[in-house]
Amino acid sequence: MIGSAQVAPAEPAARAPVLDVVVPVYNEQDDLGPCVRRLHDHLLHGFPYPFRITIADNASTDDTPRIAARLAAELPEVTSVRLAVKGRGRALKHTWSASDAQVLAYMDVDLSTDLTALLPLVAPLISGHSDLAIGSRLTRGARVTRGPKREIISRCYNLLLRGTLSARFSDAQCGFKAVRADVAARLLPLVEDTGWFFDTELLVLTERAGLRIHEVPVDWVDDPDSRVDILQTAIADLKGIARLAKALSTARLPLARLPEQLGRAPLPVGLTGQLLRFAAVGIASTLAYLILYALLRTGTGAQTANLIALLITTVANTALNRRFTFGVRGTGRLWLHQAQGLVVFAAGLGLTSGSLAMLHALNPDPAQPLELGVLVVANLATTCLRFLLLRTWVFGRAIRRRARTPTE
Repeated sequence: MIGSAQVAPAEPAARAPVLDVVVPVYNEQDDLGPCVRRLHDHLLHGFPYPFRITIADNASTDDTPRIAARLAAELPEVTSVRLAVKGRGRALKHTWSASDAQVLAYMDVDLSTDLTALLPLVAPLISGHSDLAIGSRLTRGARVTRGPKREIISRCYNLLLRGTLSARFSDAQCGFKAVRADVAARLLPLVEDTGWFFDTELLVLTERAGLRIHEVPVDWVDDPDSRVDILQTAIADLKGIARLAKALSTARLPLARLPEQLGRAPLPVGLTGQLLRFAAVGIASTLAYLILYALLRTGTGAQTANLIALLITTVANTALNRRFTFGVRGTGRLWLHQAQGLVVFAAGLGLTSGSLAMLHALNPDPAQPLELGVLVVANLATTCLRFLLLRTWVFGRAIRRRARTPTE
């Protein structure tokens, strides 16, 4: 059970703060006082809205709890919460869920990120333009001072996220983030991690729900006294990626209706992106088809080779387009989609077989390059027909649903 003790401000605020900045700490008795005072001074003189600073103590065993309580007693805008169990994600989830602020933020106690980026970070959330905001050390305009080891690890981790979870944000782990309270109320119950992967999981869910993520380039100086266990954190992150990828692939997370629940306008279905992804899948399928046909043609007739090669590549093509081109995930209607794909296959077979029949009627013994050339042209025509049928018929229902909600 999580125990907490919150110290009330000396004078109760007349209204809820616009911004609540959580500072999660564990055994930070040396840095806590100076850093919180510096943050408080910056917000007091440079932030135009009511604010609160919440110190979230992650079961510290040194003098951190006493210092946090003293800061809360001295500074009206500062409160402290003590948790009996460690975990940065756990601390953020607990304090954010209990906050009455409009915008919820957090930053590392070492204040590695320059505080001048705080207002640009939260302004789009206050205005309603964006749903979640992150400080980025890896985007254009950022100025970072840190060793090559951490730089390489950070870039490799974000490349891994792009490859495994199709993430489009640039920096998952910078300790400088903010989220609208209404968005947090919907997403936090879905976030399972209680440690360092919490940030990544929240970002991926936000992105998959079709919500807007705002990135701010930051000035960032590495803390040489960082106590993060890189190996242990890396292992935990890999486990988190695998768990989240599985959850997203089974479509068990209720993300589809979240934008509608938040009153967000539906995102348009990206026809250009669909065409590009369909083209990539089509090129791969055509190459596979030609290779299979050439291999089969050495031992069988042209029509039989065409039938087998086209059938195999059609099943694979439907599966790839289902997942990557039209974004349909999970097993719902999977077999129906494949059955409809086979109907599309029949139409393609008619085009390609008809082209072969016409060629053989004109030339009973055509050269194989000519035969392959005719099939390429026929397959291009088949591809155009296939995209039209997939988009309007096979996956039409899913696309219409995405016109109302951005994800499946």
